[in-house]
Amino acid sequence: MIILNGGSSSGKSGIVRCLQAVLPDPWLAFGCDSFVDALPARMQASDGGIAFSADGEVSVGAEFRALEAAWTEGVVAMARAGARIIIDDVFLGGAASQQRWQQALGSLAVLWVGVRCESAVAAGREVARGDRIKGMAASQADAVHHGVFYDLEVDTTHSESLECARTIAARVS
Repeated sequence: MIILNGGSSSGKSGIVRCLQAVLPDPWLAFGCDSFVDALPARMQASDGGIAFSADGEVSVGAEFRALEAAWTEGVVAMARAGARIIIDDVFLGGAASQQRWQQALGSLAVLWVGVRCESAVAAGREVARGDRIKGMAASQADAVHHGVFYDLEVDTTHSESLECARTIAARVS
């Protein structure tokens, strides 16, 4: 299993697509965005679900955490069943987010990858994307890495997704 952690607009999704292309075996990709998109509409912008403030801050409630735990266990079950899995995540809670994954993973082998990007560059990508709240990239750029340990880190500030994916793939092979 490969778990990528980085702030919004840091380039994780592009790296994941490139990883799927360069790794010799098939790998399934799952991410926090697809999980959030799968939530019922009533959990978006609710205290129990997930809420996005005007400045890009993200807050999650108990219902969100319960469904996230079930989703995580499901992803881990697929990995235990033999599927190769790449996760694209944003550790809003820093080390606590990584610990939730570690508890679910148990002894399963994981390559922990930090995806860094300078705040100003991520903020520029955020504006270009047009599907993110302004400020989210800047607020997450460093915060998601606090207390998190990695086997490998890549920086998309000046490196393309394919270059980063090749660096990661070299550690998987």
